[in-house]
Amino acid sequence: MSTKQLPGGISPTVGTGSAHRAPLRAWLVVAALVLFMVVNWADRSILGLTAKPIMAELGLTPAQFGFIGSAFFFLFSISGVIVSFLANRVSSRWILLVLVFVWSLCQLPIVVTSSLTVLLISRIVLGAAEGPSNGLATHSAYTWFTSERRGLPSSLITSGSSIAKFVMAPVMTLVIVGFGWRAAFLSLAVLGFAWCVIWLFVGKEGPYSASKQAVDDSEESASETKVPLHRILLCGTFLGAVIGTFPQYGLITVVMTWLPSYFETALGFSPVQAGTFFGLPSFGAMLAMIGGSYVTDRVLARGGSARVARGVVGGAALIIGGGLVVVLTMVRSPYLVLGLFVLGYGISMCCMPLMYAVIGSMAPTRQRAGVLGVFLAVQNSAGIIAPAVAGALISASPDEATGYNNIFLLCGALVVIGGIVMVLLVNPERDARRLGMA
Repeated sequence: MSTKQLPGGISPTVGTGSAHRAPLRAWLVVAALVLFMVVNWADRSILGLTAKPIMAELGLTPAQFGFIGSAFFFLFSISGVIVSFLANRVSSRWILLVLVFVWSLCQLPIVVTSSLTVLLISRIVLGAAEGPSNGLATHSAYTWFTSERRGLPSSLITSGSSIAKFVMAPVMTLVIVGFGWRAAFLSLAVLGFAWCVIWLFVGKEGPYSASKQAVDDSEESASETKVPLHRILLCGTFLGAVIGTFPQYGLITVVMTWLPSYFETALGFSPVQAGTFFGLPSFGAMLAMIGGSYVTDRVLARGGSARVARGVVGGAALIIGGGLVVVLTMVRSPYLVLGLFVLGYGISMCCMPLMYAVIGSMAPTRQRAGVLGVFLAVQNSAGIIAPAVAGALISASPDEATGYNNIFLLCGALVVIGGIVMVLLVNPERDARRLGMA
């Protein structure tokens, strides 16, 4: 008999210990999905690392380059919703394989030609193919874990973005300096094709997928109540998670597009230093996400409150982290600014896997991929706005350093506001009762 899934990481099997311990295959799948996210975020981050040489070669202004950064998100959210609902019916194993194959193909036109049009179209198509990635990777991992044990796998997968920045960014910087910026795009294409081969051997859905539950526990699966989508999307927990993570994702996309240039132009670091330091905030984020998720998973496994473990902890992370980002705009020492950025960005990122775990449990198993897709689509739409606004602020400022300070002041303040809303609205236990799932 499978366990009934409750929102917010709550499960009636809490405290059963090893009875629901994940097998080795589950962690192999998680490892492959972490690499999946590394490739995903390396593809996204490469634009920021190549910003200076691309702008110089193509004669682009900061506003034009910011528009290209935002173009990545034009179809990102739309494809995220469509493909996530498709994943309710089609195995995520095959969808993930196709997506990465398309990502890799998208890098090749940039290698053989250099024009604003090719770069723009390539980034739009890449964004459309990467839109469903986070939701599908999370959904795929959740098929291997019970509800109260999903925080840690979620944080590990989310940390793939951090690994891409603090491991891949220095490597890509050396490739760019040594062989030119096109070589970096070619390297990412090869990496993507290699992941496809690995996934063919490792990728598999686990015992908690909708299809497996229908076979292993047909009686419960048949009786599982379908919750109207609009009720889930309008509950306080969903709205609080969206409003809280929206400005945080905006900060993520600004970092992805502009941080290396900020390190060079505003803080005076060399290109190699900028590429190396680019990953430090993400390293702090990885430690915060894994540590925070591990602790909150243990709290929930011992019967703790999901409202506190997910909502209050996630909101507090945004308030503290966003506040530190605001403070760094008032500091003049480059290394102190770097330290504050590592700490502030890292702490604020702690909320992301916590909210993925909450949203992933806000719907019956058969609706989970779709609900995650809608949540991520709304959250990720911040990427359409943030890089373009950042580019416009830089162009409109008397100098680039002032422009960057204005960007991070705005981002930090909005993240703090999002954290306050998250603390007030995210309450999984309450919404579980209202949705009839408790």
